[in-house]
Amino acid sequence: MDTWLVVGLGNPGPGYAGNRHNVGAMAVDELAGRALGGRAGFKAHKAARARVAEARLEVAGPKVVLAIPSLFMNESGSAVAGLAKYYDVPADRIIVLHDELDIEAGLVRLKQGGGEGGHNGLRSVSRSLGTRDYLRVRLGVGRPPGRQDPADFVLKDFSKAERTEVLPFLLDEGADAVQALIEVGLLDAQQRFHAPR
Repeated sequence: MDTWLVVGLGNPGPGYAGNRHNVGAMAVDELAGRALGGRAGFKAHKAARARVAEARLEVAGPKVVLAIPSLFMNESGSAVAGLAKYYDVPADRIIVLHDELDIEAGLVRLKQGGGEGGHNGLRSVSRSLGTRDYLRVRLGVGRPPGRQDPADFVLKDFSKAERTEVLPFLLDEGADAVQALIEVGLLDAQQRFHAPR
């Protein structure tokens, strides 16, 4: 069966681990926890600067390569392209999870292709792949309060309230969205996750 590549964007190192900008990487960790029972399955990959774990999200499902680039966000595309080439995965079976300012905190939206909306990680991925036609799981972190610079906002950790009230649900929904994309396709997954709740 066809292999899927699932990439969580973020910045490397413990200083960034709790940032809103790293929610994509956190959601891939959530998926790894479900599929492998924890993060122990991640290993450095020889073909790309990324931590990678191979899994099946369903017993009889396709192979899924879970990846978190070991590069900073604005350089992460080279890791995605290297893994896509190594595993021979076309753009329509690449799923990129990332933070999204223009979506209310806690909501998940799915799309394929389109612009990058000023997101440097997506810009790097599109440039390195040579296409924008990969799938995206957009994890809503909301707009910054007041006049706070969006770049500063995403590089701050989730607040204590967000860590208890928003983040667990967001990571769970993000992981569910990846499974839905693989199992039922984009249109059915969009109907599921875009419906009012």
